[in-house]
Amino acid sequence: MKSAILAALFVAGATAAQAQGIEGVFQTQPNDQGQIGMVQFFDCGGKYCGKLVRSFDTSGKEIPSKNIGKNIVSNMTDQGNGKFGGGTIWDPGSDKTYKSKMHLNGKTLDVSGCVAIFCKTQKWTRAQ
Repeated sequence: MKSAILAALFVAGATAAQAQGIEGVFQTQPNDQGQIGMVQFFDCGGKYCGKLVRSFDTSGKEIPSKNIGKNIVSNMTDQGNGKFGGGTIWDPGSDKTYKSKMHLNGKTLDVSGCVAIFCKTQKWTRAQ
């Protein structure tokens, strides 16, 4: 009986942790100009999207950006075990959109943009 209760609590805790999943705010790696962004992930029709909510310069000072509020990541499907795919990522610097996949491991999100079989991956860190 005691082990059944512990097992139920463990499953409930694991489910709560998974429920948070990708939703929240992640800090990007610096771009080519050394600027970083904060991307907020949210449910967008049963899939996940991420919009730019803040930008910072190389000194850490918040800066205005015409891209605030725009989706950087779109239409990602939760594939289980922290993996997301089937969506796209938009690079505001080049104004190009790439196929994307992501892997959430603790507070780190590996975000890949791919052209054909070639992918470039960045590590984003959960901020909230």
